[in-house]
Amino acid sequence: MPRHLPLFDPDASGHAPVGGGVAQVPAASGAAPPGTRAVTEAIRTGGIASLPGAIRRADQARYQDVTCRTALNPTRGMPFAWTLNPYRGCTHGCHYCYARRYHAHFGLGAGDDFASLILVKTNMPAVLRRELARPSWNRALVALGTATDGYQPIEGRYRLSRACLTALADARTPVSIVTKGPLVVRDVDVLQTLHQAAGCRVYVSVPTVDSDAWARLEPGTAPPLQRLRAVRTLADAGIAVGVLMCPIVPGIGSSRTQLAATVKAIADHGARFVGSGVMRLDAGTREHFLGFLAEAYPQLVEGYGRLYAGKDAAPGYRHEVEGVLAALRTRHGFT
Repeated sequence: MPRHLPLFDPDASGHAPVGGGVAQVPAASGAAPPGTRAVTEAIRTGGIASLPGAIRRADQARYQDVTCRTALNPTRGMPFAWTLNPYRGCTHGCHYCYARRYHAHFGLGAGDDFASLILVKTNMPAVLRRELARPSWNRALVALGTATDGYQPIEGRYRLSRACLTALADARTPVSIVTKGPLVVRDVDVLQTLHQAAGCRVYVSVPTVDSDAWARLEPGTAPPLQRLRAVRTLADAGIAVGVLMCPIVPGIGSSRTQLAATVKAIADHGARFVGSGVMRLDAGTREHFLGFLAEAYPQLVEGYGRLYAGKDAAPGYRHEVEGVLAALRTRHGFT
């Protein structure tokens, strides 16, 4: 790989089917919400139009209440044993989000459907408490926010993440949280209880503080500096909080100037640690992101074709980016 890569150039970014069917989920009428299986079948046979109970709110997204049979999902090969996701889909609408591919499990697309139809697991706190009460529960680490953001704006209405965290605190179960939502500061009291009872870490996602890159890549999120102010609030409250610069998007948020500004801002806001990773393009996410790239950054399309022959960016590119970040971490006192 050349020493100064084309996609690492600070100026490279520039500025430039619903199917038919008969299955249908009844509209809400005081009865319990449908199960996720019923919703999945309805969508697969009749599309989103088969969900008359999906409520369109002020953000123009539709919200469908559902019931879940389980709350905790086991994982392998990850630094946590279980995942917990009170919502499916996310109005943050980040174009690079790896979780877009999970919407296919419900017969939905990885594109606009991901940000415009949100499934809300209204009974999850109760289901979680039953699972945590089992004699076999071993208090292994639970990760909140792995497939969708538990602190996307609708959490302000449903408060499901807060209720789940309260249940985990009562069960003395350690938790890690990944979020782009400043709303997490609302739950400082619960996080402090968790920290004392079992351990809690919060990872706030801030890939870049560049305002243009943020506005294009993460259209439904709070501004980066607002997220960093949330980091400061949590740090001042004694919470173990850091920042994930994930993902670093080649040619859009990856210049040396952008990386330096982001790490400095993270340090200035009291983060205790900073992680990073170059964007990965899995199936589903790849198709959506490349479509977005062709519209927003057509000058980068050819370079991406060379850089992303597979899911990951070329090894030489990733190593160069991580080398720059390692030096920046050292400069700002991160270990």
